[in-house]
Amino acid sequence: MPRKISLVCVSGTHEKLQMAAMFASVAAASGDDVAVFLSMNAVLPFVKGRGEAPAEGRFGALLGGKGVPPYRDLFQMAAEIGGARIQPCSMALDLLKAEAGDLDPMLGPPTGLTKFLSDAEGAQVFTF
Repeated sequence: MPRKISLVCVSGTHEKLQMAAMFASVAAASGDDVAVFLSMNAVLPFVKGRGEAPAEGRFGALLGGKGVPPYRDLFQMAAEIGGARIQPCSMALDLLKAEAGDLDPMLGPPTGLTKFLSDAEGAQVFTF
């Protein structure tokens, strides 16, 4: 039976986005229902002109090595292969004054925290 998994990403560091993307891609590929909520600093790397995710520590530099798929690719795989929903936080986008054309095309429509939490009812929730 598929599990329901919700990932809440608020940190914009490379390591935490990488781990969240690994969770999302493995769970989605396993047939689980996956939703990812990108807010605060975690949404920045998915908005044009807002920069890349900085490394938090030594592993951030190692993640750029051979054989490690980038977090963007893993989120994309989760969405394409497993139907994961990658949802940016509407409040964070409002604060950034970001518009639809500024967002990475893999992202689903912006959603609010209330809606995300309502949809997450009964899910395992992980925070990154």
